[in-house]
Amino acid sequence: MNRAVFLDRDGTLIEDKDYLHLPEEVVIYPGAGAALRRLQDAGFKLILITNQSGVGRGYFPIEDVHRVHEHLARELAKDGVRFEKIYIAPEAPDAPSRGRKPSPQFLFDARDEFQLDLAQCHMLGDKLIDLECGWNAGVKQTFLVRTGYGAKVEQKGGLKNAIVFDGLRAAAEWILHGE
Repeated sequence: MNRAVFLDRDGTLIEDKDYLHLPEEVVIYPGAGAALRRLQDAGFKLILITNQSGVGRGYFPIEDVHRVHEHLARELAKDGVRFEKIYIAPEAPDAPSRGRKPSPQFLFDARDEFQLDLAQCHMLGDKLIDLECGWNAGVKQTFLVRTGYGAKVEQKGGLKNAIVFDGLRAAAEWILHGE
């Protein structure tokens, strides 16, 4: 079976900006590309899972989200990084949604599409819903990063067995060496 690292986008991989929809506003966290490349080189599939409620709220069209992801993919490709897939939940929080986190549905979809063993996969994010998504799917380990909203989430508690790191680089090191 294959294994993967599931990643939240805003606040985990890139700076969280309210309703980001312009490619030129994307700021990738320092060292993120190198960390992702190391995970990829170690055999982990990289899969992005993102809620983009700005679409469902009518703030911008889904095409803007795709342009942001195309830009992000081009920038990370400079480090040799490639996402297997990007799952997007465009619905507003109060709208019915098949995959909006904390739903584990996109992780189940990825499991089926890429023959993943979720018990050997990891979930990284900066919000409780990211952790809940991983817990709901039965991943091996969830990680809260203190970037984005993570430091505030950590203070509130309720993190169960999640491991907290300053950022993506430190979490990647744990995945690679700390198990």
